[in-house]
Amino acid sequence: TIDEWYTVLKAFKEKDPNGNGKADEIPFIATKKIEFQDFLTAFGLIPGFYVDNGKIKNSVVDPKYKEFVITMNKRYSEGLIDPEYLSMNNKNFDAKVTGNIAGSYNGSLSNNMGRYSNMMACKDPKFKLVGAPNPKSSDGKVYGTSGMLVKWAPHGASLGKNIKNPIEAIKWLDYHFSDEGRTLFNWGIEGRSFITKDGKRQFTDLVLKNPEGFTVEQAACRYAGGVISQMPGISDIEVPGLLKLGLPQQKAASDLWPAASNDKLIPPTTLTTQETTSYSTIVNEINTYQNEMLNKFIMGKEPLSNLDKFAETINRMKIDEAIKLQQAAYDRYMARK
Repeated sequence: TIDEWYTVLKAFKEKDPNGNGKADEIPFIATKKIEFQDFLTAFGLIPGFYVDNGKIKNSVVDPKYKEFVITMNKRYSEGLIDPEYLSMNNKNFDAKVTGNIAGSYNGSLSNNMGRYSNMMACKDPKFKLVGAPNPKSSDGKVYGTSGMLVKWAPHGASLGKNIKNPIEAIKWLDYHFSDEGRTLFNWGIEGRSFITKDGKRQFTDLVLKNPEGFTVEQAACRYAGGVISQMPGISDIEVPGLLKLGLPQQKAASDLWPAASNDKLIPPTTLTTQETTSYSTIVNEINTYQNEMLNKFIMGKEPLSNLDKFAETINRMKIDEAIKLQQAAYDRYMARK
């Protein structure tokens, strides 16, 4: 719950968990992308547009959004959120995690959990990352903010008009669909990045426990070009799981996070061309204003007494029109379903 999170963050700040005798711990680090918006689930909301019993809504104009902002402002004022989050870059983020002063953060299975775990394996054997569940709502449910309800857009390749060797380029693209090309695309070089045992391919320690400190995905990409690219080819379905779930803590997190309810997630709806133009204009304006004001409220640069004016401004930006457009797309999707 959000109250249990408060207890944990306070413990990071006050109980010297890194044991160096200094009050240098930062309970929650983030970047200017406002990654702590996932705490909205504690208030029964998720960031942006969501569906509630068949009705499209937006969290920013919900009365409970005000509670979220007030709570985050309190956490920030007590030093539980990194005061440097607005100026945070990847280098500083890495330094705070690997420097053993960051208590928690919002990150990914591979680029964060996997990379940091590999980087710290020799430096500090006691270093450990675990996946935390999404905050539980007051209604007792745990809501997911993302999931498999995504649009799988088809992708392909085309040749530019100025390409010097079009036939060779086409041969190269076509090679990815051959048996040999598919193997190289997914697994890399046999005997180096993978071996075949009992008829099944598996990655070697050169990938899974890279001696140079690369993450599993980074190491695999040195040999298997299609691992994380959008390049056309035939993807072996087991490869992403092997690359992202090489560590026990990654597997545990991958089991934990999908357990959250997808009830509020909007399915892969499609707006018409005309709807998209209107929708994008409205939403881009709202998102820019919302992010700017959210930071000001949380950091105390804007008084919380102006939260009602903030909601009024969002409404004047025609958010109701954007909701109607998303509702129309959702209704069409459900009718087809």
